[in-house]
Amino acid sequence: MPEQPRLIKKYPNRRLYDTKTSAYITLSDVKDLVLARESFNVLDAKTGEDITRSILLQIILEEEAAGVPLFTTDLLAQMIRFYGHAMQGVLGKYLETNIKSFVDFQKKLQDQSQQLYGESNSQMHADMWSQFMNFQGPAMQTMMATYMEQSRKMLHQMQDQLKTQTRTLFTSLPLPGFPADAESRRETDVEK
Repeated sequence: MPEQPRLIKKYPNRRLYDTKTSAYITLSDVKDLVLARESFNVLDAKTGEDITRSILLQIILEEEAAGVPLFTTDLLAQMIRFYGHAMQGVLGKYLETNIKSFVDFQKKLQDQSQQLYGESNSQMHADMWSQFMNFQGPAMQTMMATYMEQSRKMLHQMQDQLKTQTRTLFTSLPLPGFPADAESRRETDVEK
């Protein structure tokens, strides 16, 4: 039977309580759980509401403020624009899929280095990954930028196709915001 996720409770005094260790923990400790790939849920102690996402967002906010940000201002603005948009669900799945692909790529590189150089300590693998990124970083960034641009164009094309299909589907219905096509206008003029 799979192990239950670790339970962390957040109390009104903003303190986090780890029920596994029976101790208060910090956001930094929660970040360590994430890095260790440990499964956990954070619940509001008063309401029982699952607030795991908001705690993870707090960690991201602290990381963004502390050092070199991962997200540019433009990227954050673009992400905000997707909230409430018809493509919101698609974007979330798209980002999740792409990050998973990147993690899989990194794992394959680590596995290949272990095959080439044998089992060794994780520090050596971290150093090798760092050296690889120093040499290949600009090429990887260019490749990722090109990939992201192609993906952006694909999303826009998908939106345009959905708009066209919707217009085609509903041409006979007068819908606000959708101008009637010339043929529909002619039919209306003939009827008059």
